[in-house]
Amino acid sequence: MKYSDLAGKSAAELQAMLKEKKTELFTLKIKQKMMQLQNTSELKVAKKDIARINTALAAVEK
Repeated sequence: MKYSDLAGKSAAELQAMLKEKKTELFTLKIKQKMMQLQNTSELKVAKKDIARINTALAAVEK
């Protein structure tokens, strides 16, 4: 996901995406603790996506 993909979205859409990504990060962390996560780089990608969404959300709310 790139920031340019998020720039045109509304605050409500960004909030929904943020909630979805946080849920995904939670499940990835649980899988990692239970040794079921094969690709640990997914954690890094999910965290960066959350940061991008938060940045876009801050820009929209300005």
